[in-house]
Amino acid sequence: MGPFLIKVVINAVALWVATLIVPGVDVTGSTGHKIGTLLLVGAIFGVINAFVKPIVRFLSLPFYLLTLGLFAFVVNAAMLQLVSWLSGKLSLSFAIDDFFWSAIGAAVVVTFVSFALNVLIPDGD
Repeated sequence: MGPFLIKVVINAVALWVATLIVPGVDVTGSTGHKIGTLLLVGAIFGVINAFVKPIVRFLSLPFYLLTLGLFAFVVNAAMLQLVSWLSGKLSLSFAIDDFFWSAIGAAVVVTFVSFALNVLIPDGD
């Protein structure tokens, strides 16, 4: 359970940085509400990355090869859009405005921030 909680916090921090940097990625509410929302969204993002992303990656393998891995940002953007959609269904105040600029920009930020935090904070795996 510990490694999952560390990944949730890392996801939440990466999403928070994305809300600060990328226009169109928003979390609304008071500070406490934002923290709770980001932790819940981080958990949702972790579950989606664990179960949905491998399937999408496998199905889009030719695009990964064709773009030398850069298609990963498009897949991450799609996962973030799915998280945004699920957040709306669950009445969480996390939203991504559009796929192209906001979601891909957020995917780039989340990828690099998550990578940096995973290097700094090992999860014990």
